[in-house]
Amino acid sequence: MSEDEANGDEAAADDEPSVDLESIEADLESVRGDLDDLEDDLEAADTEADLDVVEGDLETVRTDLESIEVPEPPESDDEDEDEDDEPAPEEELQETYDDLESDLGDLEDDLEEQRGPYAEDVVSEITGVSGTITGTRWTFEGDEELIEATEDFLAGLNELLGTDVTLPDDLEPAPGAELGDDGPIDGNVPERLEATLEESTDAVEAADLDADDDAETIAGLLERCDDFESDVDDATEWTDLEVREQLRREGFYDVLDHVKDFPPEWHAIKVHEKRGNVEQILLAYESLGSDFMEEHCLEALERMGPEEAIDPMLQKAGRRDTAAMSILGKIGVADDEVVETLLDYVDSNRDLQKPAFRALGEIGAEDAVQPIANQLVADDPDVRSWAARALGLIGDTRVIEPLADVLADDEEDRVRASAAWALNQIGTQDALEIVADYDADRAYLVQVEAQKVDLEPAA
Repeated sequence: MSEDEANGDEAAADDEPSVDLESIEADLESVRGDLDDLEDDLEAADTEADLDVVEGDLETVRTDLESIEVPEPPESDDEDEDEDDEPAPEEELQETYDDLESDLGDLEDDLEEQRGPYAEDVVSEITGVSGTITGTRWTFEGDEELIEATEDFLAGLNELLGTDVTLPDDLEPAPGAELGDDGPIDGNVPERLEATLEESTDAVEAADLDADDDAETIAGLLERCDDFESDVDDATEWTDLEVREQLRREGFYDVLDHVKDFPPEWHAIKVHEKRGNVEQILLAYESLGSDFMEEHCLEALERMGPEEAIDPMLQKAGRRDTAAMSILGKIGVADDEVVETLLDYVDSNRDLQKPAFRALGEIGAEDAVQPIANQLVADDPDVRSWAARALGLIGDTRVIEPLADVLADDEEDRVRASAAWALNQIGTQDALEIVADYDADRAYLVQVEAQKVDLEPAA
């Protein structure tokens, strides 16, 4: 290059607009100061009006922050880059910017939490409970419990608001049509309760409660709504009665000398698990229409790993259920249908891949070796890591070479550590010799795996 050309390049570089990093840093510090002040203002806010002021100031600060442009750091030669090098000033500014953005979001969340409660929240809670009452089929006992729960709720509401909302005098559970003073009563307790609860929401709205002046009253009403909802949840549904009667006939409750947990079905599941009564846990799993109880049934089955659970877990795993996949892995039977069901998820989304890989590894599915080995080159490092560990669990010696390649070449140390772990699991002399060579590896986790190797002396 001629001297003139070099001077021209330097002149061009001088013409490029320079970025004032000190000015950007000062702007970020200014935003930090504003956030500190707003945190104090939010803590001192006593009224909705105070919170409105804070909200407006937060919006201004967010606008100020978003107007700050942090430049990209200059490109560097990877070969010259040292792990001990200090971060570029632009990187430090970006980190400060990200911290400010996070703190601003936290303050906005705190602001929303500090607002209210409002009378609208009370109306919403009452309407929700009313919907539960009308949307459920209740037993005769359940109707009685609903009436009692609503009476208790109305007593609390009337005490707080000074109102007089009451249930109809002739309201009572009726298994069939009866004749009252004002006409036939057909036992439609939920619908009549709904009408009364509409009166209660009208009373709340008519009270015109203020979020500041009437905060204590609103909080009291919400507390009574919570109690009301709990009482309604505890009332006996028709399906509850049917299921419990079925379980009782099957001897499910016979293990209950006393009940430590509520609901009693939960305690029964614990006892049946301890006694190894798989059939009873499967009966509860198939009969109880509760997400809560289903979760505990599945947890018990995963701990037990019984072969009797294969068929129902296959059905559930076929519906993309990760808990069922885990249970199939714990059962550990390489049934053709089990393997085929799990293989459907080997090339699926990562949330399904992880439990599928693990289950296939635990059951030692040789048919899964090639499909899982194909994932050793997946873009997602987590997927590569899960694949390596699954192959280690299967223990097929055909994967020694591809695992060795991962250990040597993968850019992620955690993936390399998984490959080393897998080779240790396979445990042949060839596999162990490969891992042993990495006892001084740059990655501590790989070193740990190499140090586990105890090679047999050559004969």
